Amino acid sequence: MSGRITKADSQLRPDPRYNSKVLARFMNCVMKDGKKSVAQRVVYDALDEIEKRTKGTPTAIEVFNKAIDNVKPDVEVRSKRVGGANYQVPMNVKPKRRQSLAFRWIIVAARSEKGKPMAMRLAKELMDAAKNEGKAVQTREQTHRMADANKAFAHFAW
Repeated sequence: MSGRITKADSQLRPDPRYNSKVLARFMNCVMKDGKKSVAQRVVYDALDEIEKRTKGTPTAIEVFNKAIDNVKPDVEVRSKRVGGANYQVPMNVKPKRRQSLAFRWIIVAARSEKGKPMAMRLAKELMDAAKNEGKAVQTREQTHRMADANKAFAHFAW
């Protein structure tokens, strides 16, 4: 049965250092092969690096939240089949999906860079996203442009 309500939200515990559920969910997205302690170390090292670069103002968690807000998309295109033809229909994005897309785009952008430790790449991407720059923000802009280009098919959204 798809669309069932799960207890995932109520079971998620906030992260120990910043007491933030959003950060805890982000760590779960960074995690690979169930290695939560590695993901935690990477994220905390990235936040420490941000703290060091910004010299405490704004705080690392504020930079993180601003980066997530800047990367969240408002609209996306979804493929819809109408009368034998596929149309890219622009649709509004639900809040939970907005957050998960932002997480995914930031993590993918950080992982695509090579040569530095993951914590440094993640710190750089989060700081860029907080300033409305970087690959993750470009991905969001590209998604918005695609939705804008296909708004003639918006009447297919039902």
